[in-house]
Amino acid sequence: MTALPVIAATAPSPILLRETIDGGVAVLTLNRPAARNSLSLELIADLHAALDLIARDDGVRAVVIAANGPAFCAGHDLKELTAHRNDADRGRASFSRTMTACSAMMQAIVLLPKPVIAAVQGIATAAGCQLVASCDLAIASEQAGFATPGVDIGLFCSTPMVALSRNVPRKQAMHMLLTGEPVPAAEARAIGLINNVVPHGTERDAAIALAQRIARKSSHTIKVGKEAFYKQAELSLTDAYHYASQVMTDNMMAQDAEEGICAFLEKREPEWKDK
Repeated sequence: MTALPVIAATAPSPILLRETIDGGVAVLTLNRPAARNSLSLELIADLHAALDLIARDDGVRAVVIAANGPAFCAGHDLKELTAHRNDADRGRASFSRTMTACSAMMQAIVLLPKPVIAAVQGIATAAGCQLVASCDLAIASEQAGFATPGVDIGLFCSTPMVALSRNVPRKQAMHMLLTGEPVPAAEARAIGLINNVVPHGTERDAAIALAQRIARKSSHTIKVGKEAFYKQAELSLTDAYHYASQVMTDNMMAQDAEEGICAFLEKREPEWKDK
């Protein structure tokens, strides 16, 4: 009898990778390069679950979202999204489930009490552009590009519009939404969608370095400030000042504010208690 070769079974690679970098920085890496890191329901759920864990992890002080492969994220997985077209409801329940899950995940980024920085190495389109816009900060490669091209396939980028319109001026947002045309990294920086453009291949390290700088601050102060930033932005001017004054008064009562001010006056480095 001829022996058959033994073929070792290889486990599929995780679609979301997590690692911890010195300084309390968690790096979440989208790992569906063959699918251009499109947001399948599974990837959306994995991202949301990872964010929930990080929210409760005192060892993590900042987060970087990166991606493997040439594309950062090409938006929703259209093959998966349209797989239920033949259902009795023509897919409505499936579409609703996907959009609801994705919207909740994007909000989890904003609500996370720790800063989240996108490291964008390639294109970020539709929900991928939404993911970048949902992050607190974004560093992009000079080869990165951003677009909301749903209009080209008859599907207006309505949910990406929510994050996009909260990051860039209205006319620039409408231009992206109505034309679907890609915006290069330099222009994305000019309109406020991203913070900085770096040489290709250095965006991940640059985002981690930025995260580490922020992670050296008081985590309590960062938590208070991030929450206040997003809340006041939705208020009228008078209400925003009233709310911010209350926040700052409460913040002054924190141990880290007391320590930080004393350290400044005494010309020494503060010793944060993170409370």
